Amino acid sequence: MIPADSQPHQDLAQQVSVPHVPSTARTASREPSTRHAAWRERLARYEQAHRGRAFLDLATSALPYVALSVLMYFTLSVSYLLALALAVPTAAFLVRTFIVFHDCSHGSFFESRRANTLMGTSLGLFLFSPFVRWRHDHAVHHATSCDLTRRGTGDIHTLTVAEYHQLPGRSQLGYRLLRNPLVMFGLGPIVAMIIGPRIVAKGARERMRRSVIGTNLALAVMVGALCWVMGWLDYLLVFGPAALLAGSIGIWLFYVQHQFEDAYWENAGDWNYADAALRGSSFLKLPPPLRFCTGNIGYHHVHHLSARIPNYNLRRAHEENPIFHDVPTLSLWDGVRAVGLKLWDEDRGRMVTFAEARNALPRHHASDPRRSCASG
Repeated sequence: MIPADSQPHQDLAQQVSVPHVPSTARTASREPSTRHAAWRERLARYEQAHRGRAFLDLATSALPYVALSVLMYFTLSVSYLLALALAVPTAAFLVRTFIVFHDCSHGSFFESRRANTLMGTSLGLFLFSPFVRWRHDHAVHHATSCDLTRRGTGDIHTLTVAEYHQLPGRSQLGYRLLRNPLVMFGLGPIVAMIIGPRIVAKGARERMRRSVIGTNLALAVMVGALCWVMGWLDYLLVFGPAALLAGSIGIWLFYVQHQFEDAYWENAGDWNYADAALRGSSFLKLPPPLRFCTGNIGYHHVHHLSARIPNYNLRRAHEENPIFHDVPTLSLWDGVRAVGLKLWDEDRGRMVTFAEARNALPRHHASDPRRSCASG
């Protein structure tokens, strides 16, 4: 649910357009450590898509979302408070629908690449997201996650303490506003779901341009038809609250998956794909109902090590492989607390709050190109 400009990583994207274990992640890093060397062989058996499980996922995500949206519409004449209460489970199923969309982008939902593209494109209309462009940006994210040198595509804008101190006051204020929870979880879903995906990036390749424009046209027809049938106000009252709530949940999930205290960040020369997955992606240990609603995405360390594992196999892969038993683990409360972490402190090797960074004296210099404030 996080849009990103596709322009900065045009060359990289050509190498990671098939979202598996990106080749750039392997060539730009050192060889995985010995204890991670056999991870491909260990995880291959979990990567098999199962058609029955795929249709069960659809039956427990997109279908309930549509049904609850229809129910919300009919309850408007009874009580808007009742309709608003229904927005909570509706948002939960929209989040689960996003997980199916996400699996399609990795080619893991169906065995067929064409089926994944068709399903992802269709579900993208529920999420207001152009599938092909989102797939591209998310593949770049997997290839560059936790790499300080290649930040900026498909991730949440993150500065180091040194970079933050080098910014002028106005830019520091802008970064603080961007990281403010009210902005991030209030305005963030509007930007991430409604505004950002509608814009064609300058210099975008033709395929990305077609993805954005085609989705915009399809949405104009779909939303226009619904507004004609329901009325524009009822449309906003039914679909707006669930979309905003689901967007906020999605941003929070994306945040805590890589922005926890002992996260892993390295520059390109020291960055390693397996370490980025196992040390830079959290295991968000959620209770079963929330694990269901979020499609097991809390097993994010498993997902980043092998993006071809469908969501319904992530838990089994985690439990059956000791390689996953010593990874950063967050409780639900830990995930809430992680929102207070704003900057990466390279000297201390951890994420810190603004208060902790205020008195830190960065020892790095702006002349070091690896620590430029440019994040894209």
